[in-house]
Amino acid sequence: MDNYGNLIAPNTIQFKRLLPGPIERVWAYLTESDKRSKWLASGDMELRVGGLAHLNWLHSNLDAAPSEAPERYKNGHSMTATITRCEPPRVLGYTWGARADALSEVVFELSEQGDDVLLVLTHNRLPNANDLLGISGGWHTHLDILVEHLNSRTSPAFWEKHARLHAEYQARMATPL
Repeated sequence: MDNYGNLIAPNTIQFKRLLPGPIERVWAYLTESDKRSKWLASGDMELRVGGLAHLNWLHSNLDAAPSEAPERYKNGHSMTATITRCEPPRVLGYTWGARADALSEVVFELSEQGDDVLLVLTHNRLPNANDLLGISGGWHTHLDILVEHLNSRTSPAFWEKHARLHAEYQARMATPL
């Protein structure tokens, strides 16, 4: 399985990861603040369509080797999203973005593959190529941290890996993905 995101429409990128199950465990890492904080962001979620999802990034809390955050992220970052899909323990979707006129959507789909779980993350309705590039290296890095964490391993430093992947996605997007 290729870990790189695949452009499946001009404004949509999709990532796939095979994770150790069971599916309820992976669902908990998508929906429970303390578990989600290990690979993405903490924050409460109202698990119903129309409910709010609070995402609070503090990269120093990730289950990854220590890494010096760029100045703009030193104090973390927060976003409030709206749940668009909630079908436990298989589908979770929510809005993404800070501008109401440019919201995109992230959808996580889980399916059992024997003892493992296939996670398919689709980020759609991205407003432009800059937003697509901006989220690509981030999702790739965060998902890799999730894989490592669920396999009881520590991920490489977030910011160094993110910088490398951002450059790789920039080169990949210069030609079709």
